[in-house]
Amino acid sequence: MKVGIIVHSHTGHTLSVAQRLKDMLAAKGHDVNLEQVTAVNEEPSSGGNTELKTIPDIHAYDVLIFGAPVRAFSLSPVMKVYLSQLRSLKGKKIGCFLTQHFPYSWMGGNRSIKQMKRICEAKGEMVFETGIVNWSHKNRERKINDVLERLMGF
Repeated sequence: MKVGIIVHSHTGHTLSVAQRLKDMLAAKGHDVNLEQVTAVNEEPSSGGNTELKTIPDIHAYDVLIFGAPVRAFSLSPVMKVYLSQLRSLKGKKIGCFLTQHFPYSWMGGNRSIKQMKRICEAKGEMVFETGIVNWSHKNRERKINDVLERLMGF
């Protein structure tokens, strides 16, 4: 299958998880591209409207996996703007994952993944899997592996 992993990453944590997912999917024989959504101003504390600099095209993919960080207990504004501007996800298999600094998902991760899932499903397709990587959790490696295994289940 043709898989697009579309991420916004500010510190590199989300990108590192996405790269691992790409490598695992490619090893299983999938045609995988990893693309980044970037904004004109990447500073999360800058406020104001988010203007996108790079906007990956999703049309060529059968499966889309979106990844983003949690910002201020919510979905990254950059990913929120990107997902909101997509016209339709109909006919695509959709997965989502988040990275967050805090050790527990209830510290913004749960809220953020619900936001991400709600935006995707409003575009016409159900999300097959979601996952949250808590970067400062003592079992981070196990959490990453669990999320990656689940996202490969499309």
